[in-house]
Amino acid sequence: MEQKNNNAQHFLDLIQKSRKGKFKIYIGMSAGVGKTFRMLQEAHSLLKNGIDVKIGYIETHMRKETHELLSGLPIIPRRTIFYKGKELEELDVQAIINLRPEVVIVDELAHTNVEGSKNEKRWQDVLEILEAGINVISAVNIQHIESLNEDVKRITGIDVQERIPDNVLRLADEVVNIDLTSEDLIARLKEGKIYTPDKIQTALTNFFKSEQILQLRELALKEVASQVVRKVENEVPNLHALRHEKLLACISSNDKTAKIVIRKAARLASYYNGSWYVLYVETPQESSNKIALDKQRHLINNFKLAVQLGAEVIKLENSNIANAILATVEEKQITTVCIGKPHLNLFKVILSTTIFRRLLNKLSLSNVDLVILS
Repeated sequence: MEQKNNNAQHFLDLIQKSRKGKFKIYIGMSAGVGKTFRMLQEAHSLLKNGIDVKIGYIETHMRKETHELLSGLPIIPRRTIFYKGKELEELDVQAIINLRPEVVIVDELAHTNVEGSKNEKRWQDVLEILEAGINVISAVNIQHIESLNEDVKRITGIDVQERIPDNVLRLADEVVNIDLTSEDLIARLKEGKIYTPDKIQTALTNFFKSEQILQLRELALKEVASQVVRKVENEVPNLHALRHEKLLACISSNDKTAKIVIRKAARLASYYNGSWYVLYVETPQESSNKIALDKQRHLINNFKLAVQLGAEVIKLENSNIANAILATVEEKQITTVCIGKPHLNLFKVILSTTIFRRLLNKLSLSNVDLVILS
């Protein structure tokens, strides 16, 4: 009976998936690599082949070559929103759903919508359009991927505020990297093909440095490569690894550390195409009536971050953190446990207990890996 139920659920999942629109994302290492240009080229190609394609939202940044490609493409008017005395334009999700084109082009996937919009983020608009059975082609830069936030900040010194959850990228049926060498990208900048002349020198001395571009390019290439591996594994089950990876990220109420552990565990889970969990053990010393309000707020925000990145959050009350970890490892059949580096609070608590050796022995006997994230 259970086998029949599983088969029925699998068929239902296939039906529901087929009803959703297909999702294609162009990804690049930075602004100016040509993502919007490529999307518009593809739109013209689809139109010539009799596909009903429409422009939902395109940001050309007044780049001449890109702007010229808008000619001849049907454009869905944007929705006008008045905010703080200004007239602003946003993607009109309902108009797209009402018109039901076969394909819609939606640029700037990480964009934050104007206050008063139905959805806070454009990626949420796109998911709504996909649910309506409409195919979407979109674009995003690598620095907007949530789990890469710390890496991007380290490379560029910029804390990118507009970000998309990693699981949005995983929903894509196709991810295409628009790649340029750092020399070609800088040449495009100097030729005025990315920014207006008054902004070129500032860009060259800040974001568009050769060493930064190379590192961002590596991130983009790795991300797309991992997407390809995931797609192959999902579509060709026989190629799955013998051991399905399940990761457990253990966090404390230390906000900064927790963010690092969550983001890096998300990257590992993405790399191994595995499921993952975030575990927080509330000890008597950190009960809700003892922990500071700001720590409680940060903890809740980190739970939200983990969920956005695709994790299942587990919160346990236990005076012994190591015991709680072991119990979760056994219950969830975890293959890899991730904790913060030794100077962090969580590690100190575990290290100070007499059963730390038992924790390590238990993990090794169970063929469970222990990863210390820094």
